[in-house]
Amino acid sequence: MEQFLKIGTIISTHALKGEVKVYPTTEDVKRYDDLDRTYLGQGTQKECLHVERVRYFKNLVIVKFRGLDRIEDVERLIKQDLFVSREDAIPLGENEFFICDVIGLKAVTDEGRELGVVADVMETGANDVYIISKKENPKAELLLPATDEVILEISPEKGVMTVHMLPGLED
Repeated sequence: MEQFLKIGTIISTHALKGEVKVYPTTEDVKRYDDLDRTYLGQGTQKECLHVERVRYFKNLVIVKFRGLDRIEDVERLIKQDLFVSREDAIPLGENEFFICDVIGLKAVTDEGRELGVVADVMETGANDVYIISKKENPKAELLLPATDEVILEISPEKGVMTVHMLPGLED
């Protein structure tokens, strides 16, 4: 499982006093209110930034980091992703999972047939949809609704998602 979870992308600077505009990629945008630190960068080399203040503007979050007080200090941050450590993540409820923990799981039917691998998760208004890259043809996709009738078990520890194939799902 990944140590860091993406919560947004810095899209531009804001004014002249070291603030940045962040496009949030988290389900609960108000999670920024409780954010003390965040991490910046790709791979294993991440820079820790301490959050000084947060405010909201339309669909964006305006963030000021401690010690970055001028526009010149934050220009280098543009187009970089923001992460939180797993320990600082919002606690999940029962049968809730982070998307990054679901992607890559092997999808297997309750009859033992391997369907493929979870390639992505599509978030819709009603329920999420798991996009499965089919085993026999990885370019072909199978869309499975994240409902109790279809998704029987998700086990990131075992690397498996067990599903029940309702009639018509593979058509």
